[in-house]
Parts: sequence; C-alpha cells; structure tokens
Amino acid sequence: MKSHNYYDAVIIGGSYAGLSAAMSLGRALRNVLVIDSGLPCNRQTPHSHNFLSQDGRKPQEIADLALAQIQQYKTVRFYKGLAINATQSENIFDVETENGETFSARKLIFATGIKDTMPAIKGFAECWGISAIHCPYCHGYEVRQQKTGILANGEGALHYARLINQWTSDLTLFTNGPSTLTEEQTAKFIKHNIAIIETPVSEIIHTNGQLIALAFEDGTFTGLSAIYYRPAFVQHCPLPEKLGCELNEHGLIKISGFQKTNVPGVFACGDNSNFGRSVAMAVSSGSMTGAFVNHELIEEDF
Repeated sequence: MKSHNYYDAVIIGGSYAGLSAAMSLGRALRNVLVIDSGLPCNRQTPHSHNFLSQDGRKPQEIADLALAQIQQYKTVRFYKGLAINATQSENIFDVETENGETFSARKLIFATGIKDTMPAIKGFAECWGISAIHCPYCHGYEVRQQKTGILANGEGALHYARLINQWTSDLTLFTNGPSTLTEEQTAKFIKHNIAIIETPVSEIIHTNGQLIALAFEDGTFTGLSAIYYRPAFVQHCPLPEKLGCELNEHGLIKISGFQKTNVPGVFACGDNSNFGRSVAMAVSSGSMTGAFVNHELIEEDF
C-alpha cells in the first residue's frame, strides 16, 4: 500500500554527508526525510582518522552518535530502505522506494556516495579500507615507515609515489604488468630508491583484511604491510543521472559552489560530487548543502 508524504527536502543517502545536511535543515526547522539503505562505502574500514574530535573512532560509532543527535530534531524523519525512482513535476520531486512508498519534496539532496571498482586480484576486496587503502591523509599515519606498496601505473603512479613518499621511505611500485612510465618518470623512482616491480599480482595474502604479502603470477612473493590503490568508481545511485544531473569528466556529479546540480532544486554532497573522500569532508559538504537548501527555500517563500 502506498503512502504519500510531503517534505521541504528529501535526502537520499543517510551516511555522513546526508546526516550532516539533515542536521543543518533540522536546526532550521525544516521538515526533512532521510532515506537510507544502510550501505556506507567505508563499512569495512576499522577506524576513521583526520576528523577533528573523532580521530581513531570506528566509522559506525560516528554515524550512530550523529544519528542519536539528529533524532533530537523532531522535524527530521528517517526511512530505512532503497530509493528506486525519482521524478519531477513542476517544482515538486517524488521519490519512490522499493517498498512502493512515495515521498514528495520541494528540494532533493543526493548524498548517495560512489561504488569503488576493485581490481581482479584475489583477496583485494577483503583488504579494502583496512590495509589496501586510498588516502594517506586518512590512513598513512597508521602505516608510517612500514613496508608499503603502490598499485598503479603511468602518471597516476608518479603522483601517488610523490605523495606517499612523505609517509614512508620503504616504498615499492607494483605496476601489475609492463610499466607505462616514461624514462623521465622512471628516473624519479630510481632517484628516490622506489623499486618498480612489473610482475602481475595474483593474490593478496592477508589475515582478516590485514595484508601480509603479495603473491605474483610467477610464483614469487613479497612481504608488505599496506598497499595504496586509487580505484575506478561509478555512482552508487542511478537516480541523479535519471533526473538529468550532469557528471563531470571524472564521473562525479557536477555541482556549483553552492552544491547545486544543473537540475533546479537538486543538490548533491559527499563522495558522489567531491574528490575529497573523507568523513570530515563529507560532513563539511553536507552541512553546507543543508544551509544552501534552506536559503533557497527562504528565497522562494519570503
């Protein structure tokens, strides 16, 4: 049986960006609905770092505390489920869930995140977010000066090496096949004593996601504590594109400085529209989005 409810804003995605937007709007006395399916991208990560006052906490603990605080704002409601469709009629958005319920709102916020594409290496997905990591600002301190790898090639490998060399002097590049580095780029690795191994990787040997060694197709192994990798990704939710939201050349939702998409009334925040993939940056973008949405509602009503 379908129900139909009307809100100032519906937020699709109830992780850090979505919760932060909900808090801003709740404090502005706006009627808000947060729809969340409960699958945050960092659900496998044991600890969150580089977030003032929350450094070292488990991501779920941060989310649970945020949820408890936001529930104090009585104009914010939560719906556990998956949004499967969103349509626009004049200035109203209708969002349908997989359970057949429909919710309407004047504004729509996508805080839906992205979905990483893991390399076809046995054991890699199990290590992702634990010892196979993407951001030294989030995880580098914990593996500082340990035996560390980079899984990359070409220009991207050089960029990563320059950055991660700040955290460890025991660094190896694994190109997972023939190197595409130029002679000049290769010389930079040699200058900084960063070995380049081109042998294809067959498996990550690990214990509960903690990397022990890389196994190669030629039967050899190398011990390792952590490996950096920048995965390809796709949008976690297809609804922004279905509504006509444009993506940029990197596959992120294109937004203005006010978190607006190209579709009037639709905003985006968090990983789906921001290269800075961290809890702190997601919270920041969500807080700004809530304020910008409230300001747009005020402009329309006053």
